[in-house]
Amino acid sequence: MTQSANPPRAVWIWYPGDFEIRLHEKVSVRRRSRGVMYPAFWRLDRHYSNVRFRFTYDSPHEETIRIWSEGTFSLYLDGKDNYRYADHRITLPAGRHEITVCVFNDAEIPALLIEGENVRTSSAWEADSYQDDWRPAASWIFDSPENRPSKFRLAEEPRDPETVEIRDGFPLLDFGRETFGRLRFHGLKGAGRVSVYYGESRAEALSPEHCCHLDRFGAEEARGRAEDGVFTLEEPRAFRYVMIQADPGVEWDRVSMMYEYVPVEYRGSFACSDPLIEEIQRTALYTLHLNTREFFLDGIKRDFWVWSGDAYQAFLMNYYSFFDTDVTRRTLVALRGKDPVVKHINTILDYSLYWFISLHDYYLYTGDAAFIRQYWDRAVTLMDRCLQQRDAEGFLVGRPGDWVFVDWADIENTGAVSTIQLLFARSLEAMRAFAELAGDEAAAERYGSLSEEIREKTIRLFWDDERGGLAHRRVDGANRPELTRHANMFALIFGYLAPEQRESVIRRVLLNPEVPAIRTPYMRFHEMAALCEAGLHDRVLREIRDYWGGMIRLGATTFWEEYDPSLSDDAHYGMYGMPFGKSLCHAWGAGPVYLFGRYFLGVVPTAPGYAAYRVEPKLGDLERMEGTVPTPGGRIAVAMDRRRIRVESTHGRGTLVFASAGRPVCEEGEIRPLGDGRYEMAIEPGRRYTVAYLPLR
Repeated sequence: MTQSANPPRAVWIWYPGDFEIRLHEKVSVRRRSRGVMYPAFWRLDRHYSNVRFRFTYDSPHEETIRIWSEGTFSLYLDGKDNYRYADHRITLPAGRHEITVCVFNDAEIPALLIEGENVRTSSAWEADSYQDDWRPAASWIFDSPENRPSKFRLAEEPRDPETVEIRDGFPLLDFGRETFGRLRFHGLKGAGRVSVYYGESRAEALSPEHCCHLDRFGAEEARGRAEDGVFTLEEPRAFRYVMIQADPGVEWDRVSMMYEYVPVEYRGSFACSDPLIEEIQRTALYTLHLNTREFFLDGIKRDFWVWSGDAYQAFLMNYYSFFDTDVTRRTLVALRGKDPVVKHINTILDYSLYWFISLHDYYLYTGDAAFIRQYWDRAVTLMDRCLQQRDAEGFLVGRPGDWVFVDWADIENTGAVSTIQLLFARSLEAMRAFAELAGDEAAAERYGSLSEEIREKTIRLFWDDERGGLAHRRVDGANRPELTRHANMFALIFGYLAPEQRESVIRRVLLNPEVPAIRTPYMRFHEMAALCEAGLHDRVLREIRDYWGGMIRLGATTFWEEYDPSLSDDAHYGMYGMPFGKSLCHAWGAGPVYLFGRYFLGVVPTAPGYAAYRVEPKLGDLERMEGTVPTPGGRIAVAMDRRRIRVESTHGRGTLVFASAGRPVCEEGEIRPLGDGRYEMAIEPGRRYTVAYLPLR
């Protein structure tokens, strides 16, 4: 590519995807339990160690450039290897010439920074991995010799504990709420050993034998590593409480922490007439923020891994809160990894499917077609893996080594599982859209036909007339008797059911206490969405107050991996056979963030990047609510009480949809009746609308 005149500020460039893949590798081995490292149990891909960068410049005069690299490099001008200098200053001749720079680094990603008056590294450069796979080079926020990719770290700021109490002669620190960071000892004195026990709960910090995280160090050695009299532990931890036990003679002035975080902007908001619902919203936002790190993580204490099913939900929550596309893209790239595909993402069949759907959601909410085109080839090879795993009826089934997950529940997932087929159909729909963006009409038609085939066949063959819903699985061409909520929820959310089937699923499955209940916030996320799709917003609010509110009543400052109201006291903290194995700050617990924005404020894009959108607000049993939903071009603000609806947007063209018992009035827009007490009105950017209406009850 030819360098344009007066290019922007020089930035570090690298082979696309390698920064995310290398960062994922680092994060995936940070999981610790009592000093023992637990690596991820799937393949961790590596960056390419040998990369070429190239571009063509056209300059009327010669120019001296400076070169920095992460790794060793050599520069070729018009294919000639005669431009290598020890001081990394090179004078380029006038005229039109092609530069190729080869960088090798087997420890970190090969990266390149060039500064000159006109010739500078930017997205105008291309990169390849010596496989003739030239593509636009990647870059981000790294723009100086000191600010380079290998030095990337999250932001930090100091914080002090709220209280310190003495328990059995040792200090117990309480930082007030769940947090994440590195402990700091100020003015450490004496000689001897110091043991630090962390706890998301008070009980965990007071349990040296069973707490998940601990640190031990010698005071003398620590002082040797102190800076300005402050010793900072190396590894960040998740905790609220810290118990510190030290040998006699070891003292310190005080203990603080360096809070580690991603500096996101809280762009989405939700407020209402119910203080508990508002507290649930605040707690959910904080839970999501703590798990928004290098990637969207599942939990900050135990796993500290990037799971596709967890990330699928975090992506959706993010679109209604921070709208941080950097973390979203990093997570999508890291999850997909590199070819060849030998196992499903996280080894879980359904998690590969969530990746396709998440990628399509990213396009819908952001309109970033370039990112989709960039990863089109990776989508194709992953889908090829799925298409090779179809049984005689054409259904997607697990193979040896696959984990067919669906949910943490006592359900059998052998054979063809109906939930998997619905996710498969949705993934094929996404592939059709990707193919259209890539300009591959034949592939778009093929994926579209396959999607329709799987969707139709799943609804027809899994439908159980006697029980009024979709059977859970099918083996050797026959349905098994299990009926679960899972597939029925997805079929409702995806809009795959005929009207009579939809009503049957709502009445005979979702509202049927004899169908096994959903236990985890992971599937509660989808269950609440399905109930909202069914128009049962009052019920959803009651469920949120009971379930998420139940955790708050127990003192939760972030939402948990699982909540069972039948448990008592410290039994709430156990999981996976460990007294404190449950994550008390789990991303999937933040589901209300999405529910309030998507189903109560009712904002959803209907065209990529919010070029078009729908606002269909529902109060449920609330007296009033108001909030904002972020978009690529600004925000959409919605407020509603029992008499008025107010909408304002800065981007895109929307449609307000609502119900009224009488004829509604709006001076700023034209209201059109839809029948059965429903109305719609066009929303233009930059205008404020106030609709007077009569509630149906």
